[in-house]
Amino acid sequence: MKITARHITGQPPTAGTTSQWLDRHQVGWNELAVANWAQDYPYHPEAKFRIAHTDTHIVIQFDVEETSIRAEALHDGGRVWEDSCCEFFVAPDADGLYYNFECNCIGTLLAAVGPERENRQPATPETLNSIARKTTFAHSRIPLSQGEYHWQQEIIIPVSAFFRHHIASLSGKTMRCNFYKCGDKLHRPHFLSWSPVNTPTPDFHRPDFFGTIHFE
Repeated sequence: MKITARHITGQPPTAGTTSQWLDRHQVGWNELAVANWAQDYPYHPEAKFRIAHTDTHIVIQFDVEETSIRAEALHDGGRVWEDSCCEFFVAPDADGLYYNFECNCIGTLLAAVGPERENRQPATPETLNSIARKTTFAHSRIPLSQGEYHWQQEIIIPVSAFFRHHIASLSGKTMRCNFYKCGDKLHRPHFLSWSPVNTPTPDFHRPDFFGTIHFE
């Protein structure tokens, strides 16, 4: 799988203006279409994302339609993957390290770096605070609920958030990555991805199945 992140000159958008900014620059959507482990987790919510960059910031917007919702992780670094959650995993270099940026539907963020699922180095509060996020919902607890939910999430990641690497500019770089939508403790758990993950059981911490992203 391959994707291109559009280069847009100037300053990145502020949280809450990402949708208009991406619309203005005609950045298209990509489907989160792979229902991994569908035999055990057949539910497939509608989810998509779009991405661009400004040399110094990665700008991502997710759009989700699903039939249940949950947000119990209220503090950064919490178990956001158990909630209605969108994720961006990216390996900026060939050194074996990759970053996971995971954000639930109320904007709580988890970020860390390492070569595998275990023993990851968490981002500091300073780094987490440098990553702007905005979602459809206010930042307050949402108990597990069923219904028809349509929500969006914006996340703006500065290059400084790659705290184990030195990236002066994104332009021209090619990295490996994957995008995910999950909800481990929703009424209908699911594990969607952009690039397929071919493992026997759910596992998003598999950089061997990352696709490729090129930053214009």
